[in-house]
Amino acid sequence: MNRKIMQLAAFLLIFTLISPILPAQAAGDGSDMLRVGLTHASGALTAANLENNTGYGSGYRFGYFDNALSFVELARTDSSQTRISMLKSQNLWYGSGGYESHSNGGALVGCYHIQIPGVYYHYADARNDAEIFNGFVAWINGTYQVRVGSYASSQEAQNALAGMSSGGTVVGTSSYGITVVATGTNRILFQFDGGADRHLGVMPDVTGVPAPRTWFAGYKYEGGFQYRRMGGGDVTVINVISLDDYVRGVAPYEMGRSWPLEALKAQATCARTYARIQLEVHKHNSKGYDICNTDDCQVYYGMGSNRTDWGPTEVSNQACAETAGMYIWYRGKLAETYYSSSHGGASEEIANVWTNNKAGDFPYLCGVTDPYEADLADSNSYSSWSKTYTRSELTARIQSKLGGSSPVKSLELTYSPTGNVIAAKIYYDNGRSHVISGGEDVRNLFNLSSIRFTVNGATNGTDPNPSVPGGTADGNYVISGDGQISLQDGDPYAITGNGLVSPLYSRGVDSRSVHTPTSTTVTVAAADRFVFSGAGWGHQLGMSQYGANAMARRGMTYEQIIEFYFPGVNVARG
Repeated sequence: MNRKIMQLAAFLLIFTLISPILPAQAAGDGSDMLRVGLTHASGALTAANLENNTGYGSGYRFGYFDNALSFVELARTDSSQTRISMLKSQNLWYGSGGYESHSNGGALVGCYHIQIPGVYYHYADARNDAEIFNGFVAWINGTYQVRVGSYASSQEAQNALAGMSSGGTVVGTSSYGITVVATGTNRILFQFDGGADRHLGVMPDVTGVPAPRTWFAGYKYEGGFQYRRMGGGDVTVINVISLDDYVRGVAPYEMGRSWPLEALKAQATCARTYARIQLEVHKHNSKGYDICNTDDCQVYYGMGSNRTDWGPTEVSNQACAETAGMYIWYRGKLAETYYSSSHGGASEEIANVWTNNKAGDFPYLCGVTDPYEADLADSNSYSSWSKTYTRSELTARIQSKLGGSSPVKSLELTYSPTGNVIAAKIYYDNGRSHVISGGEDVRNLFNLSSIRFTVNGATNGTDPNPSVPGGTADGNYVISGDGQISLQDGDPYAITGNGLVSPLYSRGVDSRSVHTPTSTTVTVAAADRFVFSGAGWGHQLGMSQYGANAMARRGMTYEQIIEFYFPGVNVARG
């Protein structure tokens, strides 16, 4: 019996030594977590600084995020350490401009160290020996080490080792190593090298405050941080945060921070749905994160900066809280919830904007005429705009994009049924021409605010107003109260008892046999000047933010706003 007990004790000891380190504290269960790229590609950093937001926690915990984005703690500072910097493990010097890869006379953080003999399986043991040797703790591919010094070359480290009675080995890290120092010094707090597959994670606060915040690059962020050296290069900084906390850091930047509650709720729901889709499509996975922080994805600045007129507000936080867990669906699948500032009078079908999409791929991203934006024309600086090119300026711009050498002679614009420019044909003096298909390509070619415009007032001969090019919907008739029958001008709408205006039919959504207006082509004659006059700002897909504002001011709910701009969808808990 005693022999069996001894065998069991030996087994437990071996199991303890070889088992992976268990999480000391988790950032979340991973079910609603995402990684937001804060610096990436050409914006990656030699060194990334963090500073505790006073009053929202202090100190830091070091470790990594597992595959479920739960945080596994490996080490920590005390609460007095409020400023830290994560450096790529190369020779760096601290100067007035921060940590630099060339000697500037400042303190050196070298990439060679002396490793004290022994392997440690518990951070406390490694930390105790590190204090004895005046060194630091490193976590290298699954085990703790104690290291001493930081030297610019292996020879310098060998020279220092020769004077140490304890012995040791000169070591460095791989091209994935990250060294954590006290900001502004060469005092190493922790070193991490998990190879290509495991990356340093930092969770702010060791005091147990409920919602820590941390300064990074001038902005305050909730959640944790991950540091990756993609391909062994500079440091990519990633904010690891819950989906709902992320949405709170998007809504007030993508829409007016104090706009009506229902408009902000529509914005929050669109942002949440978009972000969740990114978790499924893995668009940025090769870069190490799920979603970027720019308007290529969604603008994200966390809890804001020191500016009192910027960042989350009580109403924007309320909008996010009241829509928590709500998503936009189309026939059981998450909808692509694109949005832009304003449409100038009508959104556009996605296939007419981005030609890599086919008509009907996303039936709810169809052209919807918008009667609401006009309510806020006085406060929307893009309710009307103009841009003028001389003939030579227009030629130079087109040549810079398309090549060629012949001057521009004239333009031929194709308008969609909702009055947006979806193609352009450029004629040149030499008799040649060039066709640009897709509204977004047209907008980029001419560097315009939207695709809702005319040039030199040229229309189909009926009305120079850019809100109506495209003609009438032949075959739709209106019967007035006195029985008079007349041809209806424009697309038919129904007005409900609460004032909601909805299309009587939506192209691609309603399968009933109805008349669908066709596209219209307009020619702009040769001229010395080309004046582009239009309305709206953005790609013209999905929700108009100014339209949402106007609808909310009319008393409509966020569900009504969303269902108007995305016909056929429904808002429901995910």
